[in-house]
Order: sequence, then C-alpha cells, then structure tokens
Amino acid sequence: MNAAAPLRWDIFCQVIDNYGDIGVCWRLAADLAGRGQRVRLWVDNASALAWMAPGGAPGVQVMPWPTQAPAGGLGDVVVEAFGCEIAPAVVAAIAQRAQAPGAPPVWINLEYLSAEGYVERCHALPSPVLSGPGAGLVKHFFYPGFTAGTGGLLREPDLAERQARFDRSAWRAQHGLAPAALAVSLFCYEPAALPALLALLAQTEAETEQPVHLLTTPGRAAAAVRALVGSGEADENIHGIGLQPNTIKREKLSISYLPSVPQAQFDQLLWGCDLNFVRGEDSLVRALWAGRPFVWQIYPQSDLAHQGKLHAFLDWLQAPPSLRCFHVVWNGLDSGALPALDPATLAQWAACTQAARARLLTQDNLVTLLLGFVAKKR
Repeated sequence: MNAAAPLRWDIFCQVIDNYGDIGVCWRLAADLAGRGQRVRLWVDNASALAWMAPGGAPGVQVMPWPTQAPAGGLGDVVVEAFGCEIAPAVVAAIAQRAQAPGAPPVWINLEYLSAEGYVERCHALPSPVLSGPGAGLVKHFFYPGFTAGTGGLLREPDLAERQARFDRSAWRAQHGLAPAALAVSLFCYEPAALPALLALLAQTEAETEQPVHLLTTPGRAAAAVRALVGSGEADENIHGIGLQPNTIKREKLSISYLPSVPQAQFDQLLWGCDLNFVRGEDSLVRALWAGRPFVWQIYPQSDLAHQGKLHAFLDWLQAPPSLRCFHVVWNGLDSGALPALDPATLAQWAACTQAARARLLTQDNLVTLLLGFVAKKR
C-alpha cells in the first residue's frame, strides 16, 4: 500500500483526571486529520472537548468509549494512549483485522512524555501480546521525547505561522494588561509554594514599580488562589486600564480569573504572557513552543518517581541555577525560598527556553515521526 495514502486511525483515550490526557489526544487527532488522515477518537469522557475544541476538527470523529467491537471493525492504526486498556472485544476486532487480507493494523502504545534515559532505549520497541484475544499480535511503544532518538513532540505544521501572526499588544490590551505590566499565567495543581508565589509577585511589583498581573486558569488553579486571597478588593481601574470581568486586586497585585478556552486560545495565553506556570504534559510542550520563561509543575506521583523525571527535564533544558531552584521549590522537593523574579533573572530564563526551543525545531515533530513509523510497519 502507498505509504502516502490516507489511513484510518483509532485513538483510545481514558480521562483519568485533569485535562492532559484528552488535551494531548485531541491535539494528536486534529494534527493527523489536518494532514489528511481519517481519525476516530474513542474517549470515556469527552466533556472537556466542549470548551477545548468547541468546533471539532474536520476529519475527526469523537466516539464514546467502546465495550464491544466497533461497527465496521478497527482501522489501519490503533493507538492506545497513556496505558489505557481497551475492552477484550475491541482487541478481538484488532486480531480479526490482522487476519483479513491486506496489511495488518499497526498497534501502538503512546506513552507519557519524559526526558529520562529509558525513553530513547525503549522508543519503538515491540511488545508481543502473549495472552487474551490479541495473543500473537505485536504492539509497539511510541515515546514522545525531547531528543532525536525519541518520538518527538506535538507541533502542528502551521504553528510557527500562527505565532508570527499573533498580535501580542492587541491581545494584552484585550485582557486588561498595562503595556509595561509583568503578565504571569498560572496553570497549576495546588503547590505548597503558592502562597510564597503570590507574596513574591506582590514584592516584585513593590520593588520594581512594574505592574504585575496574574492570569489564573479555571479549575484547580483558580480554586487554589481563591482559597488564599478570598474575594479580593474590587477596583474600577487598575493601572489606568479598565478592570476586566473576574479581576480583583490583592494589595498591589492584580489577579484575573480566566474562563475555559479552546486550545488555540490557551496557546495565545502563553504567547502573550511574560512568565508562564504550566502543569502536566500538554501545557509543558506548549510553553516550550511559546519561547517565554516558564515554570513546570510535574504531576506528583505517590512513589516519588516524578522527582527523577523533573530533574531529567531540567538537565535537558540546561536550566540555570535560579530556574532549577525555582522548579525544585515549586514542586515541593525543597522548602527553601523562591528565587527573585527580577528582569535579569527572567531574561536568563527566556534565553534558556529559546535555546531549548531552537534545539527542538531542528528535530521532526511527533506526528511526522509517527506517520513515518507506521508507514514502515505496513
């Protein structure tokens, strides 16, 4: 079969918590479809797509999680995202398709993102199925990553063009940001260092006399901030610009509570701010593409495996000492003080992010690599 011919993809996603899993799977599905592939996204909870992707995407069908074999069978490529377990009847449908005339389906385990050394060692390795209705078939591991020996990162072909067209000044004015304000986006869980961050932002404004504006994303981040600051002080005019809806003032710090927005608008949030706090997997990648200073809150794991994962990422990032220290404290791995957010420090962080972004742009993106991998297996 011609490797360039469109294929039918079945992507399976179980939403555990937060939005990272469905966020990554939607970006993957939409990117594949944008390149001419036909995609069915099977998901057990698609509610977040109502605001994450309200218009859907041409070529992508969102389907309810199946417990029986899908009508018409499975597609040319089956992707199990993040270790989700599809029903035995669905596995049987994969086996049935493998026995039919023509190329067998390519079965892929899309794994979590990490900068740890095992990613290069395990990427693209086969995983024979030894029991159950899929016995005798072979899955393959596909590991996203930050180096050329991995599966790369999601990056749409038009991303650079969209960033170049972005009117940052207009976006900031629309969001009630003073031209000289230090705009900080906050997408986090409930870090123990959140009170220290709020105090640091207020201190930064007092010391630099630069307005500081915190843009807080909905959900856990907004709830955590509200629990600390209460309703705040309403003000009809902040820094000479009319107060935006859902914006309060705590001492000198302006805090806006943002609504849920589609993924493209979340990307713009990261492009428009001067410092971004991100969490999980999807927003980490988008922060890298944004090229702005950022701090990542890794998803905490009970066995503390996230510690090694965080340090491996900071090593790859070539983070300067102040940025490494901030990450360690922000992620609760140290109880020390947060480093200052002075202009020189933020400039150093920006240079670090932009250098990392430049390294990544020399490598192929995840969908390009995935398409190439599938073509070789068919």
